[in-house]
Amino acid sequence: MEIDIHTVSRWLDSNQDNAGKPVALVDCREPHEFDIAKIDGAILMPMSQWPPSAELLSELENKTVVVHCHHGGRSLRVANWFRHNGHPEALSMAGGIDKWSMDIDPSIPRY
Repeated sequence: MEIDIHTVSRWLDSNQDNAGKPVALVDCREPHEFDIAKIDGAILMPMSQWPPSAELLSELENKTVVVHCHHGGRSLRVANWFRHNGHPEALSMAGGIDKWSMDIDPSIPRY
């Protein structure tokens, strides 16, 4: 399941989803991509190093998980993994950080 960038932006601004649950933004891109462009507050969990450590997963307990990547392909797979592993509400941010850079925060570099 996907979620649009404008809804994610509202959730991050208020620090909660529509139900009042805290939101965790997971970036599943690679570290070198994260170094180029990142959304403040995102937790880096590279898909190539999947599954993430128990320590990283514990940071997501009782939160709505929103996953993003560059354009949305990897995040769909990672959100699906989350949905099958204890986070049935996990969502993929449609358009990824590229769309975020164009429509939400143009100060984030595009690559």
